[in-house]
Amino acid sequence: MLKTEIAYAAADAASKQLGDLPEWNLTDLYASMDAKEVSADLASAQERAKSFETAYKGSLADLAASNVAGLVTAVRAYEDLQDLLGKLISFAGLVYAGNTTEAAAQKFYGDVQERITAASTHLLFFELEFNRIDDAVIETALENEALAHYRPWIVDLRKDKPYQLEDRVEQLFHEKSVTGRGAWNRLFDETIASLKFQIDGETLGLEPTLNLLQDQSPVKRQKAFEALNTTFSENLRIFTLVTNTLAKDKEISDRWRKFEDIADSRHLANRVEREVVDAMVEAVQAAYPKLSHRYYALKAKWLGMDQLNTWDRNAPLPDADNRVIPWLEAKETVLGAYDRFSPDMAEIAGRFFDRNWIDAPARPGKAPGAFAHPTVPSAHPYVLVNYQGKTRDVMTLAHELGHGVHQVLAAPNGPLMAPTPLTLAETASVFGEMLTFRSLLGKAETREIRKTMLASKAEDMINTVVRQVAFYSFERKLHTERKKGELTSGQIGELWLSVQAESLGPAIKLNEGYETFWAYIPHFIHSPFYVYAYAFGDCLVNSLYAVYEEAETGFQDKYFDLLRAGGTKHHSELLAPFGLDASDPAFWSKGLSVVERLIDELEQME
Repeated sequence: MLKTEIAYAAADAASKQLGDLPEWNLTDLYASMDAKEVSADLASAQERAKSFETAYKGSLADLAASNVAGLVTAVRAYEDLQDLLGKLISFAGLVYAGNTTEAAAQKFYGDVQERITAASTHLLFFELEFNRIDDAVIETALENEALAHYRPWIVDLRKDKPYQLEDRVEQLFHEKSVTGRGAWNRLFDETIASLKFQIDGETLGLEPTLNLLQDQSPVKRQKAFEALNTTFSENLRIFTLVTNTLAKDKEISDRWRKFEDIADSRHLANRVEREVVDAMVEAVQAAYPKLSHRYYALKAKWLGMDQLNTWDRNAPLPDADNRVIPWLEAKETVLGAYDRFSPDMAEIAGRFFDRNWIDAPARPGKAPGAFAHPTVPSAHPYVLVNYQGKTRDVMTLAHELGHGVHQVLAAPNGPLMAPTPLTLAETASVFGEMLTFRSLLGKAETREIRKTMLASKAEDMINTVVRQVAFYSFERKLHTERKKGELTSGQIGELWLSVQAESLGPAIKLNEGYETFWAYIPHFIHSPFYVYAYAFGDCLVNSLYAVYEEAETGFQDKYFDLLRAGGTKHHSELLAPFGLDASDPAFWSKGLSVVERLIDELEQME
């Protein structure tokens, strides 16, 4: 038997402690990759898109001025097409995520991407032409009740107007995305999924190796760290090329669209003002000494060290509960916490378990990490996790199910208005984590258990707030330097270490080899500057949860209204009912103070 097979056999034996882990059933989308419905819908999408272009291209201004009912018909037809295209690419993406190294899944995903791009090329004119309609004409047309239903989408769409290019350039950017950004994203995914890490004669994938960084044994943690660095170093040429290419690709796009700042396109997509993000980032960076620096100094003391090694950052505390948590217990823990907040919330989350909307096992070739995919409003979301029985895995499950509940509640807004800006998309997920944590903390029977739980939560919040803002700072430095020319692996590593040193503080030693650890972060590749959304969401939820604890009645209803809104309201409108304002610097201070108080309590327990 090969060493790889032995390792996976050992992993299979360990997985028995977890119980039966569910694998998702994608038949609500399509029965299989070769289902006749897939090919039929791909052909239908192409024909319908062509017909739509023939029917409406060049006529939108006239429809808005003299036949608003006809414009409504066009918007509805466009929305239906978006649902169909979204269903196809969602299915292909989920199949691919389930096994990114399987040739059939790779080909299927690539083929569907190309067909979707070809079909959507015929729809590209619609939003561009819609935005060329005079503002006064649009406002008059919006007096029509049927069109007014789409006002949030239209208002959002017209925010893109200053950055639009002429139609043929937009079409070129769109068509070349398959062989450009899309291809580089796919190369990254398939490279990451195929990486192998050698530890004590065993061959592991990325997720099991990263999981060892949380092992009780410092020897195992160090070996995992060294194995990660060895394999990252061996593949650094590819990761450096991908990173350089995509950073340049973004710079070209930003320059053509005349974005002023390297992150402005992300802020626009998130429908959040640059000033709001800057205020959050500045508040978090100013709080580094009070948060991460102070916490890691405490942790070093707990572990009997003057300074933590990099591989000790996520080490469990000496008296931590390191037992394997079976899947059924994780399910009951999360659903129980959700139910105490709202039975309706628990019912929606329960559907994911009851209807096989979750893929949980950490299989070879499966996409690492975790996500909740909304698919399309005509279907339902799916959740992917790599469950290995750690407490953090339970929290990840709570996080992704929060996304899932949000996506289910927002779906009735339809394909154009259900998607939520990333800054608010993290609200339900982080809130779900907080509910689960508070539920578990309430059951802590001893001072030691409470201390361990508080430390774990403080650590998670630091990983979400401090670490993600540090990631954002790294991206800003990288994209800024890339404008001067291509970056070497060493230069990227230096930028990485500079922000890590600043954010982690003096209690953590940045061991040799850590300079390669930027290479595996998928957000840098797939969604530049996405990472600040996690910090935004965590600070927001900290403030929101404080309101919940003080509220006598009515909080749950207002919270569900926030989730149901999807992408139909600006963050200022959604937070106003809770008395919160993200443009106020005090908002961020309030959120960060929650983390600070956890560390205060930990210090007092010493």
